[in-house]
Amino acid sequence: MLEAGTLDLALVQGEVAHEAWAGIGRAPAALRLVAAMYSTAGMFVVRADAKATRIQDLVGQPVAFGAQGSGLIILARYVLDGLGLDRDRDFKAVFLERAGDGPAMVLDGRVAALWGGGLGWPGFTAVAKAPGGARFIVPDLDGIRRIQAKHPFLKLLMVPANSYPGQTADLVSGRLVELHPRAPDPARRGRLPRDPRAAPGRVRPRRAPASGPRDDRRQYRPRGAKPDRLHPGTRRYLAELGLLRSP
Repeated sequence: MLEAGTLDLALVQGEVAHEAWAGIGRAPAALRLVAAMYSTAGMFVVRADAKATRIQDLVGQPVAFGAQGSGLIILARYVLDGLGLDRDRDFKAVFLERAGDGPAMVLDGRVAALWGGGLGWPGFTAVAKAPGGARFIVPDLDGIRRIQAKHPFLKLLMVPANSYPGQTADLVSGRLVELHPRAPDPARRGRLPRDPRAAPGRVRPRRAPASGPRDDRRQYRPRGAKPDRLHPGTRRYLAELGLLRSP
């Protein structure tokens, strides 16, 4: 719809944008990035009394990967592929009609784990708050290297300790940021404030949502984004802030 011109602006999940740009399963898309909203780390959660401590321990087990239309299930496919695993072949993959059903399925044993992402993600919080608590499972350092060697567009993210109840240690995971791939020139139309912390009521970076960072002008350009994929207005804006060498 963006390419056809029936939409001017869309919120596009990062791995989906990657596939469109790279021409995976389709012709490469000529879309432009306006702003990165936030990054989201993907990981598994299990009950604290579960035997699984590694992703490999979940092989052959029923795992809820999220709602069928969710971008999180695409992230899971890439992460697991980097580890030499197939989401649908190596696990008893469960795709939910409602994302909110996942925590109950972990707690009552219908699935061994729930895949999800982000800071303050409600599904993870629900499992972590339940009696007995939860355990989070992420790739180890060797696994991270393997994932990034095969899919370098995925970036490392830190989930700080205490992001969830009972989570006493930092967690490291990977996820490409979510992207806004195309819109009319926002700088020319005055839609991007020169001070991202000012201009109440105008479009600006999100203020510390549950799964996002604090306001930060640097988030307009995600890590690893190629300059030629940035919208011209966004390039000029970042250059004015000193975050790009040239517009």
